[in-house]
Amino acid sequence: MTETETKPGFFGSSTVMARRLVRVALALLAVAVAIALTYGWRVAAILVAYKAKQVCSGLFVAGRGEQAVVTELEVDDLELLRFIDSSADTSRKSVTASAFGLITREAAYRGATGCALVLDHRSVRLPASAEGFGEARRSALRARRRQPDLEPGAGKRAAVSSPPPLIFAHDDALTNVLDRAFAEASTDGLQRTRAVVIVHDGLVVGERYADGITADTPLIGWSMTKSVMNALAGILVRQGRWSLDAAVPIPEWRQPGDPRGAITLDHLLHMSSGLEFDEQMTLPLTDVLHMLLAVGDMAAFAADKPLEAAPGTRWQYSSGTSVILARAMRTAMRDGGEYEVFPRRALFEPLGMSSAVLETDAAGTFVGSSLMYATARDWARFGMLYLQDGVWNGQRILPAGWVEYTRMPAPADASRRYGAHFWLDVPDGYRASAASLPADAFHAAGHQGQFVTIVPSRNVVIVRLGGTRHHDAWDQTAFVRDVLAALDRRNRPRSRGAAEGP
Repeated sequence: MTETETKPGFFGSSTVMARRLVRVALALLAVAVAIALTYGWRVAAILVAYKAKQVCSGLFVAGRGEQAVVTELEVDDLELLRFIDSSADTSRKSVTASAFGLITREAAYRGATGCALVLDHRSVRLPASAEGFGEARRSALRARRRQPDLEPGAGKRAAVSSPPPLIFAHDDALTNVLDRAFAEASTDGLQRTRAVVIVHDGLVVGERYADGITADTPLIGWSMTKSVMNALAGILVRQGRWSLDAAVPIPEWRQPGDPRGAITLDHLLHMSSGLEFDEQMTLPLTDVLHMLLAVGDMAAFAADKPLEAAPGTRWQYSSGTSVILARAMRTAMRDGGEYEVFPRRALFEPLGMSSAVLETDAAGTFVGSSLMYATARDWARFGMLYLQDGVWNGQRILPAGWVEYTRMPAPADASRRYGAHFWLDVPDGYRASAASLPADAFHAAGHQGQFVTIVPSRNVVIVRLGGTRHHDAWDQTAFVRDVLAALDRRNRPRSRGAAEGP
């Protein structure tokens, strides 16, 4: 055999085999590149949409400056947002974001229902009920500066000057707690606390804001919005328009033989629908981020998910569940006009939450999982409603027994840490210390360290709003423990001969 000859093999000659292997390798490389490009494109689209939406809401809902909003966004794990351009059109009240001119997303302001991404060829119209909402809202905020009562309920006092940066004179213990809440020990893992309001015995005893934030700045609650959906569902139950054991009115689930037709309001409130949903916030292409940032009709996306477990048998925290709840509420009303104003008229106005805005998706459904804005004081009002068993100024807002129902552990939650769209314990990631809280404490909790903590046995509501990107940078359990300890010292009887305060 000469040197130019080749040995036969399974693929033929060794030369032919080498050529085939090269072609296979090139094909595999092309597939890998295509997958990488597709993945990268989808990730980039999520980031572009996130920036457009956050800047729009920051400008037109929170009323903040564009540069301040952008600077707060482009931090830590979101530094890639610096490579995404955004531009605001104040005349159209919209924001467009773009990645190198290749991927573009727009978010538009809709007055009473905030900002929504323009997705799936859905035009973001301004609801008729939203006309003039912006000016009416600003007038209400101006009026509240002149009449700054928190109005926690009949027979209770409230002291909310505007804006009081710190508490009572000589209250060193509580002042020190707030100092630590706003301090940054290092440049890594910043706390980024934006606002704190503490209400004790009907009195605002602590309040502080970060630079650029005031008592009139509406801030996003993220998943605290889920707890607001609890209140809205409770109001419908009190009105006799819903019941806990009734099947949820989702048209797609009404087909004969569809097992999803067995899902009830109680299942949704207890996060026990059994529906498939990937809630991981740390991965860019999971269900939760795709739903919030890539589809125009979020509820249709969530409702299309198949069952993974029989309703009521498995607990799984799911933003899709809360959006389905908002969709079911819309279906139950059968009146789009009533639906658009329902949160404001049924909940926000009775509580004096004039800053509150519950945003919708492009299809007009409230994003009941995540997208509500309100000032720290208005979040405190919401907490006070639950502290007072659903009663406000002598008027029953929530059904009798609803708060007790809310605080009962979800039957399918083996850890007994979650109730009906409220946390019964501080979620993992925000409880770094071994501190323990009173057994009756419960929480509205959200992404980036948003909290309304309610402690009935101590007659306390504690609001903390932040932009915390790293979970271990904020310890809500330790913060609440320290607040309660400071209040104990403040209320401790003075020893004889102690100096009197002013």
